[in-house]
Formats: sequence, C-alpha cells, structure tokens
Amino acid sequence: MDRNDHPFQAVTDRSLVEDPLDWSDRDGEEPEETPFSKYLLPMGLFLLTIFTTLWAGAYQDHPDLFHPFLGAWTLLTERPGELVNGIPFALTLLLILVTHELAHFVCSKIHRVPASLPLFIPGLPILVGTFGAIIRVRGPIVERKALFDIGISGPLAGFVVAIVALVIGLRWSHVESGVSATTPFFVGGSLLLDLIMSLMMGDLPSGASVNLHPIAEAAWFGLFVTCLNLIPIGQLDGGHVAYAMWGERQRVIAFAVLPFLLALGYFGWHGWLLWVGMAGLLGFAHPSIPRPESTLGSGRIWLGRATVVLFFLIFPPFPIATR
Repeated sequence: MDRNDHPFQAVTDRSLVEDPLDWSDRDGEEPEETPFSKYLLPMGLFLLTIFTTLWAGAYQDHPDLFHPFLGAWTLLTERPGELVNGIPFALTLLLILVTHELAHFVCSKIHRVPASLPLFIPGLPILVGTFGAIIRVRGPIVERKALFDIGISGPLAGFVVAIVALVIGLRWSHVESGVSATTPFFVGGSLLLDLIMSLMMGDLPSGASVNLHPIAEAAWFGLFVTCLNLIPIGQLDGGHVAYAMWGERQRVIAFAVLPFLLALGYFGWHGWLLWVGMAGLLGFAHPSIPRPESTLGSGRIWLGRATVVLFFLIFPPFPIATR
C-alpha cells in the first residue's frame, strides 16, 4: 500500500483523555457491584473501543476521504472490509493504554485499595478512536506511598511500551521531501521524540517530513497521553504524584503551570485550553489524604524527580497542527 499520502506526518522544522483516577467513592468502603458494572460494562466498553480504534486506524489510510463528519462514515458504510487495515494502529494504541491501566489496577491491589477494572471510553474515529480510560478507586488511598505508586505506575508502564513501539514504527516509516498536499494533520515533536528520530533516521534535509507508520503514530499518541496525564493538576496522574511528593504545595505548582498551558492554547494548539478545562472540572488542587505525614522514602523521591524530567522530555508544545 502506498503510504505517501498518510494523514499524519512529523514535520522536522517545527519546534491527543486519558485516565484521571476517579475518587468519587474515596470516603467509603468498597461498595457492592453488580455483575454488569463489575464485568459486563468494562468488557463491553473495551470491545466497542477496539472497534472505534480499528475504524480510526483504517480511516487514516484514506486522506482523500478526510471530512470532519462524513469521511469516516463513508469508509465504514462503503468499504467496511478495509477496517482490517486499522489493526497495526489499534493494536499498538490499545497495548499502550491497557498496560497503563493495568499498572494502576495492579498497584491498587498491592496497596489494598479497591479499584474497578479499566473503563475504556470509545471515541470518534477522526483521530484515534478513543478518549482513553478511567479506573474508579472505590476506597480511600491512605498513605503517600500508595498514592505515589498508583499515580506513577500507569504513565511509566505505558511510556515503556510506547517507546518500544516508536522504535519499531520508525523502522517502517520513511522520509519525504516536503509535505504531502493531501495530509490534513501534522504531529509535533518533543525533545525525546526528536532525539530518537535523529538517532534512527539521521539528519533530515531542511523542510523534510517523516511519514509515520501506523505503529509509530500510535506510539506518538501513547507518549502524548502519558504527557497529558503527567501534568500536575488535581486528579491527573501527575497531580497524584505531585501531591505525594510535595503535599499541599501541589496546588501552587498546578496554578503555576496553568498560565503556561493557557498561553500555548491561545497562541498554538487550542486543545490545551480544552484539556485544562476538562482536567479542572474536579478542581486543580489535589484532595487531601488521611495520612499526609507518611513518608515516601528516597527511592520514590528520586523516581518522582526523574518522572518530572521525563515530562519535559516528552512534552510537545504544538502537538497537532492542521493544514
């Protein structure tokens, strides 16, 4: 298949939600769940997300059909057999997201914090076909160690899988002179992404672009999801980690980050404005925990600091641009 007109390209001369843990039941004991809410709902949502990510992956092969509302529907109704072309993208993206969610789930079990199975959120096929997933924490997170481990485990686990997928996907990507006239979207770089691309593909000619293989595209979105979750706001994973490390100072950090994101949203990618609004629905400050005086230990502190560095390495100031 000719991939020269693939809709996602990484442009060399330019310097998506996923899963805040739901604390709605944090002050009570683990409630009784029906078989539907405990098993059938998570399985049904996951199967539906498989379909929507397949649809999104297949749709990316048809920039000629790109239309905000009708293109994806045309593909589904007139060429349903081509959904199989979305397997590389969907499989890679879901592997990253499932790894992320299962890491949260396993750490919750290790710390004896009641938690639901991951609830995946199907999305529109225009970009990736999913809005990520959530895990409902159904009991109190008492100590800072538990909060830290549950919060940091998902992003780090997903990051490892995304990096492996990125390396594999870049091996099957190729360099183009200029940018295809039919490409409606461009994905922006980050310090780490640019470094990996440079190591694997060498110095690119001025104005060149990299036509990303679907596996590399899914890896890029996996890294972007990791970055979004590491923002130190309220109920995001980064908010959990920041509160576990710095306590009430997390509020100061969150409000220091906000002007930066708002400026990027106003002058660059407007999605930052939407993300700030969504993340702030439950508040920018992290809720208190029963034992804030508990300690993390030096190992977790250094891991937390390394994760802060990781956030800046994978942060893309201009994630997605349209023609």
